[in-house]
Amino acid sequence: MLKDGHGRVIDYLRISITQRCNFRCRYCMPQTPFSWEPRENLLSFEELFLFVKVAIDEGVKKIRITGGEPLVRKDLDKFIAMISNYAPDIDLALTTNGFFLKHYANALKNAGLKRINMSLDSLDAKKAKFIAQKSVLHEVLAGFESALQVGLKVKLNCVVLQGVNDDEIVSLLDFAKAHDCQIRYIEFMENSHAKNELKGLNSTQILKEISKKYHLNPMPKLPESPASLFSLDDGYTFGIIEPHKHDFCDTCNRIRLSAEGLLIPCLYFDEAKNIKDAIKNGDIVSASEILRQVLQDKPKQNKWQSDDNNKMSNRAFYQTGG
Repeated sequence: MLKDGHGRVIDYLRISITQRCNFRCRYCMPQTPFSWEPRENLLSFEELFLFVKVAIDEGVKKIRITGGEPLVRKDLDKFIAMISNYAPDIDLALTTNGFFLKHYANALKNAGLKRINMSLDSLDAKKAKFIAQKSVLHEVLAGFESALQVGLKVKLNCVVLQGVNDDEIVSLLDFAKAHDCQIRYIEFMENSHAKNELKGLNSTQILKEISKKYHLNPMPKLPESPASLFSLDDGYTFGIIEPHKHDFCDTCNRIRLSAEGLLIPCLYFDEAKNIKDAIKNGDIVSASEILRQVLQDKPKQNKWQSDDNNKMSNRAFYQTGG
């Protein structure tokens, strides 16, 4: 069993397999050039899998593949199959913008993928283009339909932005409800890579909009979930992810691994340690020791919870996988 320095059990590994993304979303990487780390700087899927096996053997029960956009990296289904074959009962999920999903949904399902978290910030083509800075909605919705058709469980994620998509809060919920998918609204996370003019809505504002149409019933927060859950009178549930809330970090069970071999203890901290050399040398013992040191260094709370006036992350979310 893996525990951090604050006694929290760590059983959830997020693996960012690439920094590359085909979107340039205003809240994430709007001005990042269309370039990427040279292949030789990345751990191969076989090398990543060496560490994944250690993590699973030490007690990790849930793995999420993220990016960047993970579907831009070739042969992702083969990596999924490596993990699934080694641990068939592992909770194996993928975070994606959905643009390429129609081409890969079936292969990913057959490889052992169980769930998908997919970004859907707008049902309006012009707004979606404004946010992603390219025309994306048609392909995203096609990917969503393909995932459902092959039997993947899908959750939808929406970053709510003032004056951009805040008038779609209810329509997006209705869309998710009609497709029997949970939607989770995400409070905008301040970071130095986002457009300066962006402002998000907090959970109170989001709930106020939904309550204009629906009666809301707060649900007990699951210890392993970052989302606060609410149900409608018909039983449909949705969530809000509130990184600014005081209890967001209390039950954090996550650690992150980047494609470059960085073990990152927290989404909103810049500190990390590299296992790349250890893995490339086949030195699993050293990689395990680095993992335990990173867990000891894992902060009790993210910078949004601190009293520091500087609450702006300098780590790009496309490097850590969100």
